[in-house]
Amino acid sequence: MAAATPFPRKRPGGRGRWLWRSLATRLVLVLLVFLAVPLLIYEQFRSADAEKQSLLLRSAQQQGQLVARALEPLLAGLDKRGLTGLGERLAPYADSNTSVRLLLSPSMGPAVASAGAAAPLPPAGAEGFFYVAAAPAIPTDLLDLERDRLIEQGVLDKLAGSCAGNYPLAIPVSQGGGGSELLTSITPVRTPMGCWAVITSHRAEAYLGAGAGRPYWQNPEVQVAALIYLAMAALVMLLLVEVWRNLRRFGDLARDIVQKSGPAGSFADQNTVPELAPVAEDFDRLVATLHSSASNLRRAAEDNAHAFKTPIAVIRQSLEPLKKLVPATEPRGRRALDMIEGSVEKLDGLVSFARRMDETAADLLEPPRQRVDLSALLERVLKGYRGLVEERGVELLTRVDPDIAVRAGEDLLETVIENIIDNALSFSPSGGVLRVTLRRRAKQAEFCVEDEGPGVEPSSLDRIFERYFSQRPPDSGAADPMPHYGIGLWIVRRNVEAVGGKVEAMNRAGGGLSMRITLPALAG
Repeated sequence: MAAATPFPRKRPGGRGRWLWRSLATRLVLVLLVFLAVPLLIYEQFRSADAEKQSLLLRSAQQQGQLVARALEPLLAGLDKRGLTGLGERLAPYADSNTSVRLLLSPSMGPAVASAGAAAPLPPAGAEGFFYVAAAPAIPTDLLDLERDRLIEQGVLDKLAGSCAGNYPLAIPVSQGGGGSELLTSITPVRTPMGCWAVITSHRAEAYLGAGAGRPYWQNPEVQVAALIYLAMAALVMLLLVEVWRNLRRFGDLARDIVQKSGPAGSFADQNTVPELAPVAEDFDRLVATLHSSASNLRRAAEDNAHAFKTPIAVIRQSLEPLKKLVPATEPRGRRALDMIEGSVEKLDGLVSFARRMDETAADLLEPPRQRVDLSALLERVLKGYRGLVEERGVELLTRVDPDIAVRAGEDLLETVIENIIDNALSFSPSGGVLRVTLRRRAKQAEFCVEDEGPGVEPSSLDRIFERYFSQRPPDSGAADPMPHYGIGLWIVRRNVEAVGGKVEAMNRAGGGLSMRITLPALAG
């Protein structure tokens, strides 16, 4: 028997380690990092911005308390006649970004009673507060809106109940020009006229920034930073995707070259990344070298075989007249002629063996990949074995499903079939049965050859596919005069694996050996 050193079927490091090295996997990881980093940073920045605004708001509220304390002497000595021009007296405490308002609830002070019984009392509670003055001046409709907001928030209700304490606020109110203010503090001051409410507010954009009163992600600086980050992430992802797509094109072209499913292309033409241009050119040179090497090997195998076959044929023809000249009564001469004839036959076998080795090496460099009708090929090969099988006294049983096609080379598969059958026939005893089957199983073509020979030691089932391995028990019962060099099954495995198939050997339960080859079957 003969065999081949099996090709490695597992990627180094295992599937898990190979997956981590995959460019597609790393591309997904980079994408996840690009998504996770802004989320983490955004939360940190949002918390810092919220803390900053909280500090600014407390500062504004304290400023409002100071304004109220500064106005307290003025309000304490104020009477009804002093209400006129009160807005001008508030002006020093206001500026373009800070506003001061005064509300009065006369129902809570003794001044209401002194106004005379004829005057109706203003409503009690929050509705009893009225705007008296503002600096800078504010339209009346906006003042009413602001007052309604304070009532809704329940602030004026608290003042109406005690007219004491200080109430820090953070209530946004719209302005007439489309901007917004933030009411930051309301401080009550009790005087003989009633309960005054000193309200301070600040322009939100100027005091707390453009993002005051809205989600942090709506801030312009956050959006600009996000756009820059997204642009950088997009550039990196585009670069990685382009490299990945380039490698995919390389892989597709490599499969087309191996399978010969289309016109031969160039890696350089498929490349779109300048940095990969030297790699693409090296691939093109490698493919050209492989094609050239395969052609040279086939040509050398043919030339060498022809060069050796010619003198061998001359020697064989020259032996015929010598046999006639040496009489049967000369045993030494006849024995010498028989030895020469045997050596010539062995030499002829060695030349054929060398040619097959060279052709096999060429097929491994450039395995043919065209559509082959495996059913028709097997029927044709089996037809050529009918006479040899009958001569050996072996019964040949066949079952070949029709229209099973694979993508390979016809000569390559013919060599596989012949080597498998030759191996089984060489071990089949006279009177034995040789079974050959070909069937379709799902998307696989399964070719099986079973003999009734001695089988193989279980420890040697894998070794029979090694190069130059041959194990033939002396009592195998086979009448096979041909020499064996231990490469038949090696060529089988090499050829089968070169076209994407698999070959395995197993001992049969009833004795003998079963060889099974599976190849990807073509649809239809």
